[in-house]
Amino acid sequence: MVGPPRSLLLPIIFTSIGVIILFSVYQSTHHIPGAEFTSSNNPIKTPIAQSTPQNFTFLIQVLAFNRLDSLSRCLNSLSAANYGGDTVHLHVHIDHFSLTNESINVIDQKLEESRKVLNFVDGFDWKFGNKFVHYRTNNVGLQAQWLEAWWPSSDHEFSFIVEDDLEVSPLFYKFVRGLIVNYYYNVSNFSPFIYGASLQRARFVPGKHGNKIRLDGETHLFLYQLVGTWGQILFPKPWKEFRLWYDLHKSKAIKPFLDGMVTNGWYKRIGERIWTPWFIKFVHSRGYFNIYTNFQLERALSVSHRDAGVNYGKTAGPDSQLLDGSSLDFNLLEMQPLSNLKWYDYCFREVLPGRVGRTLDEVGSILLTVQEDQSVLLVNIFGASDTITRNMLCHFERLNIRNYILIGPGSDFLFDLARSGHPMIDADQFFNYHRAQKVMGFQHSSAELMKNILVNAYVIKKCLENGYDSLIVDANMFFLSKVHEFIDPSGDFYTGKSLGFFFVRSSSSAQEIWADLLKKVAATNGNVLFQGESTNCVYLVKLLEQNGVRIHRVDEASIGFQIHAGTSNQIIFGSWEENGLLVCRHRCGFDSKAASRIEFVGCGR
Repeated sequence: MVGPPRSLLLPIIFTSIGVIILFSVYQSTHHIPGAEFTSSNNPIKTPIAQSTPQNFTFLIQVLAFNRLDSLSRCLNSLSAANYGGDTVHLHVHIDHFSLTNESINVIDQKLEESRKVLNFVDGFDWKFGNKFVHYRTNNVGLQAQWLEAWWPSSDHEFSFIVEDDLEVSPLFYKFVRGLIVNYYYNVSNFSPFIYGASLQRARFVPGKHGNKIRLDGETHLFLYQLVGTWGQILFPKPWKEFRLWYDLHKSKAIKPFLDGMVTNGWYKRIGERIWTPWFIKFVHSRGYFNIYTNFQLERALSVSHRDAGVNYGKTAGPDSQLLDGSSLDFNLLEMQPLSNLKWYDYCFREVLPGRVGRTLDEVGSILLTVQEDQSVLLVNIFGASDTITRNMLCHFERLNIRNYILIGPGSDFLFDLARSGHPMIDADQFFNYHRAQKVMGFQHSSAELMKNILVNAYVIKKCLENGYDSLIVDANMFFLSKVHEFIDPSGDFYTGKSLGFFFVRSSSSAQEIWADLLKKVAATNGNVLFQGESTNCVYLVKLLEQNGVRIHRVDEASIGFQIHAGTSNQIIFGSWEENGLLVCRHRCGFDSKAASRIEFVGCGR
């Protein structure tokens, strides 16, 4: 597809200044997405010690209530599976009926239903390991059934949770065992940000304006953020992290809302009867993913019969075709390296997680994935709050801007964004690496501002080398749609009158000027020449002007505005437009009135 002329590109860049997950055609074939994000103060982010795969424990958790026929079908299918001599334990969780003011006849009927379920489970022969039956004394509902079904006893205990109207393939365990060995115990394929695997067919996209699920016949495995409730394998560490996250948010009355998601309506209608909105929001906040299968012809290893219950008013029938030996026309155990699998977000857009620049070479690779029409947007988040950054990303999403890179000091928040597909430069590691290499010529550590200045200066240098225009903005700078009217195509450098942004056009003259500027910056030996300056844009502009370089200036009041700490609540929590600029209509930050954290998903709205 042929893009617009370069002269028409500036309106696109400056009109949108914003952020959403970028989806690009570039993908590294030697990198395991997410593998570099480890943190000693967060156990889920530390890769587990590899051990012999035969040592892991596998638990099957069956969630039942009063559907005897459904439970019988489910348990018989589990019993018919091939476990290859492995020990597999079965836990059956039976919820109690609600103790309401029913008539004696209704109560007797419910008691009889419970006795039939208990008698069947008691007499059910499970020859592959231990069988445990958990019969509740009160009705707790589906949410508690899921959340209280399992607390891992070790990092080598896995749980397969199925509701009683599911039926599994005889091949399911053979596949699951291969998956655990390949993607949990194989260090070359392991990522701590994969929380499990779903055996159901992917058929649902929770983003309101998301894409349809389209996968070719050669794609048997892929990663998708959505949890699968119809046959979900859970890995121990992410599940523990979720339970603690849930306790924290639930105890503080924070609701599981994600702007742009169908699950908001579910929660408003059903409330705490369901658990998935909580887990979906947790996964979004961490940038985690789930392994899914794609077997074509609507086949799956786990099928829901969608019997009448909490989720369905009346029986809807099986959602997929059960894959078994007679319908197997491919190698079920052929599992590609993790680096070859595709990753999809809640809108079923392909994402490239793990794009973190720590060196100029890594930055060069990232630039290839983000540039649009030879242009790159560099977003400084030094000193910006998480709320302001999310607000900026919300704004960019609505304007469909994707040619950006976030630049800031390494933090869990920034790494969470990177795992969700947002490209970033870890300024701390970038600066330390190049200082150690003496590329920047410093003899001692610099102030935070100097680090900010140098990282941006060298990223612009890389942009110029690759022939890309670059625009630097701070996370609190929002542009309207008139920027291009103030840019003279003949100029190399532009800034606002209040120096809220800085634009560098790719040209041989700009590249020569920039190389000379870097020498002067390095010659300061880590000292800021212009005392009292607070942003890298101010510093770079003044240094260029000091050396006789002409900087074109435009009036920012006509093309945008900045969010400051004193006015952030007015902007972030509002639902309003100013001069045609839509600002986070559904609020992306902390709503003090509703005491709920609202995060943005979007799907390109």
